[in-house]
Amino acid sequence: MSETFVRNEDRGAPLMAQLAALARHSAEPGAMTRLYLTPAHAAAIETVSDWMRAAGLDTTVDALGTVVGRLAGPRPDAPTLILGSHIDTIRNGGRFDGTLGVVVAIAAVAQLRAEGVALPFAIEVVAFGDEEGVRFPHTLSGSRALAGGFDTAALEGRDADGVTLREALLHFGRDPEAIAALARPPGSVMGYLEVHIEQGPVLEHEDVPVGVVTAIAGATRLKVEIVGTAGHAGTVPMRLRRDALAAAAEMVGLVEALALADPAVVATVGQIEAQPGAVNVIAGAARLTVDLRSPDDAARLAALDRLEDGFAACAARRGVGITVTRFYEVAAAPCGATLQGVLAEAVSRQGLPVVRLPSGAGHDGLAMARLCPIGMLFVRCTGGISHNPAESITAADAGVALAVLVEAVRAFAATPTG
Repeated sequence: MSETFVRNEDRGAPLMAQLAALARHSAEPGAMTRLYLTPAHAAAIETVSDWMRAAGLDTTVDALGTVVGRLAGPRPDAPTLILGSHIDTIRNGGRFDGTLGVVVAIAAVAQLRAEGVALPFAIEVVAFGDEEGVRFPHTLSGSRALAGGFDTAALEGRDADGVTLREALLHFGRDPEAIAALARPPGSVMGYLEVHIEQGPVLEHEDVPVGVVTAIAGATRLKVEIVGTAGHAGTVPMRLRRDALAAAAEMVGLVEALALADPAVVATVGQIEAQPGAVNVIAGAARLTVDLRSPDDAARLAALDRLEDGFAACAARRGVGITVTRFYEVAAAPCGATLQGVLAEAVSRQGLPVVRLPSGAGHDGLAMARLCPIGMLFVRCTGGISHNPAESITAADAGVALAVLVEAVRAFAATPTG
């Protein structure tokens, strides 16, 4: 075992202990379920607030339940660098998604303070509470509010029990009327830096602990409805059928073929259903969804056009009707060149190769990009598994992430644009 590995493992061990402590705040014993504005979320807020205060940060919880810990700058009008991630989870998820970025950010500020590093800007650590978007129909509420992009219509969105976001906030002791005031003035925030598990297999395949993110992918989601003619499975000749499910199956193949042929995009059919859904009836209707993503918006939109043309041609050839509805669209968020640069240099200073890669998953950076440049550091996760109880990282890799983040903040302070 090398000396560097031992140091990183030792540096990461306290982070792993905090992550284990945070994982105890779950709505389900033996599982990791911490939804937004629930008792488990409240317990996590209290724990994270304690850690922020122990690190010397002035700590508050804002109107949307985001924990904000602040270390003031050298003057009242000094701009702010924001570090952090989210502390909500999906149902039965993993303990590292989001939470790793929060504990690493707190530890980084604590180390900089302990070393007496004088920063020319204020620094904040944030723990957002609504990144996953599991409980309510809207997502990224905390980061959208900070960036000035919160839609007040989201307050009327309801969870599975019929509770609106507005009602849940009030029950949580938050003030929905104060949300508008959370928006940071343009130019007041220099950047947003987030450490996050990769949620994919690239870094493990490359045998490196961390990677520098180039962009967060943009995404388009489609609902595709196909109308054919239901009929008896034994009496309608194959050549005379208008089989909606057979058309849907061909369209699923089109989605996969398009993405395999274009390395700039990924595409997924995540849901499909047929009606009437009987074993001896030709499907008269079918529905499917498509999720299309790319870090390059031009490539995504071009692929979308090709896909919709292919769907239309398939429907015409098979004699079925088709309706394609775009129900979700978000632009890609390129990471800032300066933040990419300081992260890459910090990785190099650890004696590691710099691997650059896009994020196919969405993050709070998608919202924060409206306000300021964003940067992300990915951390290797075992098997690329995420959103799963098997989600795992090593203490050594957590230690590397901490060392890189501390060095990146120092370097950012020294850059002409910092």
